[in-house]
Amino acid sequence: MQNPDIYTVSRLNSEVRLTLELQFQQLWLIGEVSNFVAAASGHWYFSLKDQAAQVKVAMFKQANRNALIRPQNGQQVMIRARISVYEPRGEYQLLADFIEPAGAGLLKQQFEQLKAKLAAEGLFAQERKKPLPANPGRIGVITSPTGAAVRDIITVMARRAPGIELIVYPCQVQGDTAAQQLRTMLSIAIQRNEVDVLIIGRGGGSLEDLWCFNDEGLARAIAACPIPTVSAVGHEIDFALSDFVADMRAPTPSAAAELVSPDQSQHLISLQQLATRLTRAQSLYLQRLAPKLSQLQQRLQQLHPQRRLEQQQQRLDELQLRLQRQMQQQLQQIKRQHSYLQQSLQHLSPAKAIMQQQQQLQQLSKRLAQAQQQQIKQHKQLLATLSAQLHTVSPLATLARGYSISFNAEQQALTSAAQLKVGETISTQLATGRFAAVVTEILNT
Repeated sequence: MQNPDIYTVSRLNSEVRLTLELQFQQLWLIGEVSNFVAAASGHWYFSLKDQAAQVKVAMFKQANRNALIRPQNGQQVMIRARISVYEPRGEYQLLADFIEPAGAGLLKQQFEQLKAKLAAEGLFAQERKKPLPANPGRIGVITSPTGAAVRDIITVMARRAPGIELIVYPCQVQGDTAAQQLRTMLSIAIQRNEVDVLIIGRGGGSLEDLWCFNDEGLARAIAACPIPTVSAVGHEIDFALSDFVADMRAPTPSAAAELVSPDQSQHLISLQQLATRLTRAQSLYLQRLAPKLSQLQQRLQQLHPQRRLEQQQQRLDELQLRLQRQMQQQLQQIKRQHSYLQQSLQHLSPAKAIMQQQQQLQQLSKRLAQAQQQQIKQHKQLLATLSAQLHTVSPLATLARGYSISFNAEQQALTSAAQLKVGETISTQLATGRFAAVVTEILNT
């Protein structure tokens, strides 16, 4: 027969302690405090009991120094502890590291359990949250119409953005029916679809006062709301499930109003800065364009029809001066010949010869006059021909016959419809005056 494994009491108590500590690493327990003792070392010892049983609890100094309460006999508390065994006496006990009144503890436990459940479903995920509108036209508020929260929101909105319309969806925010009313008002706001962002919340209070904002149905409704939502429940240290499922959490209702409303004074400063930048940019742009404008003006002056007309006029003046000089030279030559003949006639002055010479002189004078008239006529015809030729090549003559010259935006003469674009502005020079037109149709390119 094999020898049995014989335990000592110390070994048994040690292995029981290890087994219990591994099996029950941490648990929450509710009960009534009895036999409370605060040892000189700073450790607390008491029993936790209900109607049928009790268990010993030890809460050492390093744990109870941060406790929110000091236990009293008869008080209902909730503790967080791990199971252990006090080996010298073989008694199992709880080693507590957290203690609070039982009522608040139950609510917190429920809160943590529901929070973990919704988080596991992804309702708190950042990627599903919608951004708040930058410039909302209407802001909805789901809260009590008589509470401090709505007054704070109205005050902030009047200061920051008085032009934005505020719509209040009234409901209770405390009590047994508060959660249902909050869900109803949220549903109404979604159906009406009349606001750009929703604030849901209330002022501060106890955990019990704020409990309606931990309602699971309300949390799911906020998470599914198509309108961007801001949760503003209690004070900065208060948290509710609505804070986690909403698109944005504000520490207070006033802060929520700050978040959703654009600061008009800041907008004015931004507009002034933009106006200054625009003016500076326009000035720099015009400075860069000034040399180009000067170049275009110079090119326009060089290509302007007036310059060509001036040159043609100058050429006409030169031709007229040449014609006058030639006529004067011919007249002087004829006068010299006439004078010479008169002198010769005086030297050879027989009567008959005189008469013949007079007749010849008359004939010559007549021929001379005819020749002069003929030459003058020929020169006038030549002058008229040259003037007509010069006038023919003049752009003004072309314009006077009903023609016109059109230019594009760069002041280049247009010679083909292919140079045009629909919607382009062109300018047209007539014989007298100029006008601008917009191309609406190109008939033939």
